[in-house]
Amino acid sequence: MRNALKPARLTRTVRAMLNTLLIAIATVTIFFTSDFALPQTAAAYPFWAQAAYPETPREPTGRIVCANCHLAAKNTEVEVPQSVLPDSVFKAVVKIPYDTNVQQVGADGSKVGLNVGAVLMLPEGFKIAPEDRIPEEMKEEIGDVYFQPYSEEKDNILLVGPLPGEDHQEIVFPVLSPDPATDSNIKFGKYAVHVGGNRGRGQVYPTGENSNNNVFSASASGTITSIAETTGDDGLTKYVVTIETEADEIVEDTVPAGPELIVSEGQEIATGDALTSNPNVGGFGQKDTEIVLQSSGRVAGVIAFVCLVMLAQIMLVLKKKQVEKVQAAEMNF
Repeated sequence: MRNALKPARLTRTVRAMLNTLLIAIATVTIFFTSDFALPQTAAAYPFWAQAAYPETPREPTGRIVCANCHLAAKNTEVEVPQSVLPDSVFKAVVKIPYDTNVQQVGADGSKVGLNVGAVLMLPEGFKIAPEDRIPEEMKEEIGDVYFQPYSEEKDNILLVGPLPGEDHQEIVFPVLSPDPATDSNIKFGKYAVHVGGNRGRGQVYPTGENSNNNVFSASASGTITSIAETTGDDGLTKYVVTIETEADEIVEDTVPAGPELIVSEGQEIATGDALTSNPNVGGFGQKDTEIVLQSSGRVAGVIAFVCLVMLAQIMLVLKKKQVEKVQAAEMNF
């Protein structure tokens, strides 16, 4: 009887394993299909840095890796308190200034407004403040901005963006400071803060390919024999610039939609000469600053010391006046 039940149990086990495998395959298929069918640019914006640099977005040289794709250098500013007390909420303000009248080239070649994004690298132990700890006034300054931790292990590194640049040239981060009394790994002292701010699209994709937000150059010297407009597999307009070299070779350079051509048919051109204008109006910048995790006991000690010094100074002045009065009385006597 027991031997007769074994094949049936084995069959049920195999069926269960097959069902589990089919569900797993379906789940993975739906996951990747949804990403391709309905891509979410906001989620993908910081993902490039997170995927390529899982440990930290800051290289040993000190450069934040966003600069590898956003090649133009722009100004970025940050404002943090000089010192903060343990277990307190404060704001770090990242400023990403740019001329809001300019427009950038979109992926489809059209003119669009600039987006902004930022990365804030706080010291270990610092993190985004919980919703119930943020004051109402600070909530109004933050608005509907969503802050994403760099990873589960790196919640002190914060990412934000892309956001419409017209409304977010200043991004307020609500930060909660750690408490050394509850975490022995945290010490009072001075810590470094690193900030990166980006406005506009990058010139290089993480794969190493140039985006259409770039200058395109001739790959050979010769005469431009034709400039043809064509449609690529993605449905976007492209330009094919045909160059005939002195050796009667035909070289074709493809220019995507967006950059404006600055060459014409019959023009002599050399290798490396620009075929288009530079459409980039954005860029990336970073800033380093410091913040002090201050002990309330030390602050009270400093205040007490200052008060004692002031009291001693007052006592010395009073004593001096007393001595002067004694000396004046002795002289009159």
